[in-house]
Amino acid sequence: GVDISPGRLFIDREAHLVLEYHSVVDKERERMRGGLKIGTTGRGIGPAYEDRYQRSGIRCADLLNLSSLKESVRAHTEEKNKILKFVLGSDQQVDFKTVWRRLEQEASILIPFLCSGSKLLDEALKQGERVVFEGAQGVLLDPIHGTYPYVTSSSTVAASALTGCGLGPKVINGVVGVAKAYATRVGEGPFPTEMEAELGDEVRARGHEFGTVTGRPRRCGWFDAVAMRRATRTSGLDAIVLTKLDVLSGLRSVKVCTEYRRNGEVLDDLPSLTAEFEGLEPYYIEFSGWSESLSEARSWEDLPPNAQKFVEGIAQLIDCPICVVSVGPGREATMVLDIPPLMRDFIAA
Repeated sequence: GVDISPGRLFIDREAHLVLEYHSVVDKERERMRGGLKIGTTGRGIGPAYEDRYQRSGIRCADLLNLSSLKESVRAHTEEKNKILKFVLGSDQQVDFKTVWRRLEQEASILIPFLCSGSKLLDEALKQGERVVFEGAQGVLLDPIHGTYPYVTSSSTVAASALTGCGLGPKVINGVVGVAKAYATRVGEGPFPTEMEAELGDEVRARGHEFGTVTGRPRRCGWFDAVAMRRATRTSGLDAIVLTKLDVLSGLRSVKVCTEYRRNGEVLDDLPSLTAEFEGLEPYYIEFSGWSESLSEARSWEDLPPNAQKFVEGIAQLIDCPICVVSVGPGREATMVLDIPPLMRDFIAA
């Protein structure tokens, strides 16, 4: 029942397209890694970014001139087939006619929605419109500031919103981060605060922790203040929205990692190398748990004292205020504690 029309939904013409050969290369490359898998979704995102930075990517704007695009797509398909056969040793091959037929169909759908995203946003800002940039994926999946190489292919820190949308740094006047009351990770990679299997399974079931794209079960762990401090620093967060506090109800105690220790040395930041995570021990402080269900809580006063102490403790440990707490998926389960002034003005406008 929602109106999805070219007057309401806009697609930046500079956006790159993920084509079939990208996903095939992605899956075959992951297969080739064997025991060193990164945990990619296999949707072709990484190979599409490779083409972008090799200056050979296909953009939405290219759909406006299909006659010129056809030979480029043919050449790219042939190149990817050679990579599949001779580099990755795969029997998989991509059919150009299938790729092109689908691209033609998608072009007819997408073209009416194309626009200059940078110009659209700039004009909106000049007219005093409210603009929200919504991030995707965790900060520690950033290819520069994350747990490399177990990262995604695009920058996930707050500043990347501006480079991606073609705006200058002065337009952002507030940054709010979103974090769960516990830690999760999909796929491979270091996870110092990962829970023991039985407890991790319990938290996963309670929190419905399965990947949005792939449905893969997420690994669950205790809240990691070391990792969160890095996320707060690299994205310049003004405040945190703390979600899924209700999932921790019923535990005798809840933990928060405050620092790492290795060979007697105290570390207050994430290591740069994967090998440096070996032998790393998280140091925890424990908070008393609460037995009460939080599903009906609608205000700070409705939370049990131990839940309040846990939230307050996290805010102190990450040196960032918590402005919103949620205890369920619905809007009614979201309680506002103290919105930063800039965000308060934005919401009231």
